[in-house]
Amino acid sequence: MSHFETRAVRTQAQPSDFREHSVPLYLTSSFTFEDAEQARALFADELPGNIYTRYSNPNTSELIEKLCQMEGTEDGIATASGMAAMFTSMAALLRSGDHVLACRSVFGSTHQIFTQIFPRWGIGHTYVDIHAPETWEAAIQPNTRMIFVETPSNPALDLIDLTWLGQLAARHGLILNVDNCFATPYLQNPARYGAHLITHSATKFIDGQGRAIGGAILGSRELIKDIRYFARHTGPAMSPFNAWLLSKSLETLAVRMERHCSNALQLAQFIEASPESFWVKYPFLPSHPQHALAKQQMRLGGGLVSFELQGGLARASRFLNAIKLLSLTPNLGDSRSIVIHPATTTHSKLKEEERAAVGITPGLVRISVGLEHPDDIVADVAQAIEASR
Repeated sequence: MSHFETRAVRTQAQPSDFREHSVPLYLTSSFTFEDAEQARALFADELPGNIYTRYSNPNTSELIEKLCQMEGTEDGIATASGMAAMFTSMAALLRSGDHVLACRSVFGSTHQIFTQIFPRWGIGHTYVDIHAPETWEAAIQPNTRMIFVETPSNPALDLIDLTWLGQLAARHGLILNVDNCFATPYLQNPARYGAHLITHSATKFIDGQGRAIGGAILGSRELIKDIRYFARHTGPAMSPFNAWLLSKSLETLAVRMERHCSNALQLAQFIEASPESFWVKYPFLPSHPQHALAKQQMRLGGGLVSFELQGGLARASRFLNAIKLLSLTPNLGDSRSIVIHPATTTHSKLKEEERAAVGITPGLVRISVGLEHPDDIVADVAQAIEASR
């Protein structure tokens, strides 16, 4: 089973005595023991097996096995949300006095962790410019323990050279933690380039239908052992039902991402040709400043398109209010196309100068391109551009 699509469909837990074809739901909070000795051995980690769903469950185990095969990692854990994955992947490994080097372009809630939560515990950070990699090495401090990045970034869709970054982390003995949410395991595999941890908001493209909240942390067996201990005792566990949904969703990830990407490219090409936009960002557009890098480390360009309309905030607001087909909601990665204004929603907690530093202008609009017919998506955006003049 060497092909991605086959592994996604055929990797599943062993059937029970009922010989079910589809993996059943294990909606139980705990599991029984054969005898006192098995109970002792399981709690002592001398035997593999399930004890309590906060620790593990057949549904979460199956989901993680699939994701590990897709990402090329040794182990992983499932979490209750994407942000639980981001937080746990760092909090489990960092100590007071440690320092994180992070790309400046991170999701709004990740920014809050770095700037508002970690400082309470004596964990520092330095943001570095995604466009100035020559400055990164100088920003590494004696107490730096981890590098955390998003690529492509949210929402400006900037890229980081993962080969270069893996070499930088190896040279300084740092843990490289990559948020791979936008690309998904189908489009990009950071472990190939030296990433030690890969984090996902499974709520997005992995679910793909706006139904379930979830996250995943994947990586080396050694690091996941420490992360699993932390998660076991702090409790960010994914529900078995959500794990079952997400595992079934992975079976169609490849075909969905192919359509998301082809629709997104068609939309990006339309917007680029419009005289109403200042610029449009999409990794597989030749005009993207890192187009060659995108082609090198991504299979396709992804399902997100960002652009700026002429007219700033007022024009962006009129554009959103004129949309008819697309959904106005803060999610992404849905089968339905979604439009949002990051400066006033997902990244509104950043200061104005912080948003400007990562390319979030007042007129920036982000579209998560869904699975509708591309002509209908383009037509809705076109009429909204016209109506917002």
